[in-house]
Amino acid sequence: MEKIKDLKIRKGVKASELATLLGTTGFQASHIRDAAQLIKKMRSKECTVFLSFTANMMASGLRGLLTQLVEEGYVDAVITTGGSIDHDIIRSEKPYILGDFQTDDIDLHQRGVNRIGNVLVPNNRYMYLEKQMRKHYKSAYKEGKQFTPSELNKYLGSRLPKESFLATCERKKVPVYCPGMIDSAAGMHLYFFRQDHKDFNINTAADLENLAQQVFTAKKTAGIILGGGISKHHLIGANLMRGGLDYAVYVSTATEYDGSLSGAKPQEAKSWGKIAENGRMASVYADATLALPLIMASLIT
Repeated sequence: MEKIKDLKIRKGVKASELATLLGTTGFQASHIRDAAQLIKKMRSKECTVFLSFTANMMASGLRGLLTQLVEEGYVDAVITTGGSIDHDIIRSEKPYILGDFQTDDIDLHQRGVNRIGNVLVPNNRYMYLEKQMRKHYKSAYKEGKQFTPSELNKYLGSRLPKESFLATCERKKVPVYCPGMIDSAAGMHLYFFRQDHKDFNINTAADLENLAQQVFTAKKTAGIILGGGISKHHLIGANLMRGGLDYAVYVSTATEYDGSLSGAKPQEAKSWGKIAENGRMASVYADATLALPLIMASLIT
């Protein structure tokens, strides 16, 4: 058994050393170390690694680290929500603004500014997105009348700046599955486009076949699961078909007491067979914008 050690930071300490120091600190700090070690294990065991996250993370500076994970080969597939597509397209050209959680929201509304926590998104960003999606759907329609969400995201990635998340996924051949894509601004603009193009469709069911193929053909599967919702469930649910994930790292602020999927611990997933009975797991209760940089800094540096 490890002893709790007093945490002291010396000048010039490396991020990889910090993760080790956190390991004997206790509470969630120790879970940071456990998560980092498990992700390192995923890579050494030739796992097919699935990354899931919610759209709020793409609205934050975490977008850069999520892109880096793909660029540096840490993940083989992504599962996210439609809002992530919105934010990536907008932020490829238009910045978001750092605000405050205590801002007067009525004043923001009257000034045409939307708030995501302490991230501010002016309405003109969504006006830009509307123009972009109209253009993208129009050009996609010339190439085909039906796309899966991952096919559409690949197509969008081929048309975005190379440093964007979708462009990086397209270049690295990492599919971006989006089971709830219609629940987004991009989905709303699809509805508008379909008013004059009824034969243009997004086939979500066909993407489950693509995801299942990756799950079934993998030697082992692993999940890096940031937040909850449909992204989390689509990842662990797909792995139910093979007897569960072999490795899982959860990073979330949600709790289990209301029975929600977002708050469900990895142990609960074992009762469903979504994580294998002998599956290795680590769970960090923390904001992903704090936890993921610490975890990944210990692996990348």
